[in-house]
Amino acid sequence: MEEAEELKLKSFLKWSTEQGISDSPSTCTTQSDSCLGNTLCVSNFPKAGGRGLAAVRDIKKGELILRVPKGALMTSQNLMKNDEAFSIAVKNHPYLCSTQILAVGLLNEANKGKSSRWWPYLKQFPRSYYTLADFGKFEIQALQIDDAIWAAQKASRRAEEEWNEVTQLMHELKLKPQFLALKAWLWASGSISSRTMHIPWDEAGCLCPVGDFFNYAAPEEETSNYEDQGAGKPYSLQENGTLKSETELDAAARLIDAGYEKDVSSYHFYARRNYRKGDQVLLSYGTYTNLELLQHYGFLLTENPNDKAFIPLEPDMYSLCSWDNESLYIHPDGKPSFALLSTLRFWAVPKTSRKSVVHLVYSGNRLSTESEVVAMRWLITKCRTALEVLQTTAPEDCKLLNILNKFQDNHKFPEIKEMPPPLASELCAFIEKNKNVVSEGICSMSCVARRSIERWKLATLWRFLYKQILCSCIIHCSAVIYYLGVDR
Repeated sequence: MEEAEELKLKSFLKWSTEQGISDSPSTCTTQSDSCLGNTLCVSNFPKAGGRGLAAVRDIKKGELILRVPKGALMTSQNLMKNDEAFSIAVKNHPYLCSTQILAVGLLNEANKGKSSRWWPYLKQFPRSYYTLADFGKFEIQALQIDDAIWAAQKASRRAEEEWNEVTQLMHELKLKPQFLALKAWLWASGSISSRTMHIPWDEAGCLCPVGDFFNYAAPEEETSNYEDQGAGKPYSLQENGTLKSETELDAAARLIDAGYEKDVSSYHFYARRNYRKGDQVLLSYGTYTNLELLQHYGFLLTENPNDKAFIPLEPDMYSLCSWDNESLYIHPDGKPSFALLSTLRFWAVPKTSRKSVVHLVYSGNRLSTESEVVAMRWLITKCRTALEVLQTTAPEDCKLLNILNKFQDNHKFPEIKEMPPPLASELCAFIEKNKNVVSEGICSMSCVARRSIERWKLATLWRFLYKQILCSCIIHCSAVIYYLGVDR
């Protein structure tokens, strides 16, 4: 199996070279069977995203590390240009959105099999995804928190609605039955959602061979472990007192990460920090909470600096200040956002006194010790209430994650009677959903059941991290009250 995967990867990298894709800093490259090897190589990072790209040498921040020509990008434009029947069929369905067109184009190419120009690339795609649209009823309920459940249900409904809208077009293209099914549509729309990159001429974006091998790093997450050693400091002076080269200055001014560059008709990727040889080279897709990562990409981060926890507020709180609801959240470290804290501080002031302090609301300062304590106690109570109504506790979720990890290793669940009642109930619900999975305590796993367990793990991890934020908020607010000398 591993040997077959290696052969597929080798074939893909050779195909990529033929398309003009290269990790060479220079446009003048020597003949090679692989588009990689000068700067990057494919590697496996089991605890950091799985397959990704590693540095084969030291790389400086801002350095060009990958070039993908426009012709190698899978776009609706390229697909229609090379397939007249597809182009004509699409024009007969002007009501379809750009992402639907690209998803149908992807299925159309998969339907062609080996005759498709993109076949070596398509073989690198995963067989399925773990985005919220792929979650079944059991996995959706496993999220536990209403906002997450609603987001998953909405994603699932939207995927089915879009599938119904494109069914006629797919029949006109005479796709094989397996490519007409909802399962195939979920694969195609999951590919578009999780793998596309922005291009200025099409809202659907593009599928970028090799470029989609980069794993994700949250924008605030990465720091270089050798930035202080002189590498990647483009504005410093040379020893002779002159500025560094214009190229290095351009690298510093450039928006680091990736983007389509019209003047060279290529998608360019730049190092977002300094990397040592062997480091995984990462790409920021943007700022996302864990729920958004799960919705669009099918994964989440155990340490996500951009994660947020939302809790329901009192009805009159929403009208007190001008911030939108999306600004009223709790940070991963348990601290309320500036907007939430300011809103709570103002709300905690007696109504008769609010007019005298309204000009201080946006200052970021405490309005009074009394209102600060009221705000902190309200947050503590709200977080505790939110945690108490959930089916499981954070420690129970942690235990369930360990159980699921062990199950994937030895295909055995622990005895139901040995588990806490909430976990035993959840496990029974899973077994009922997958009746063919467990037989006399030994599991014969089907692909469907394995994928269900992966989604269950993701749902459990997401709710665990959400509860951790609320617990951290309780600790933070308690510390503030103690610091103010109230509960000593």
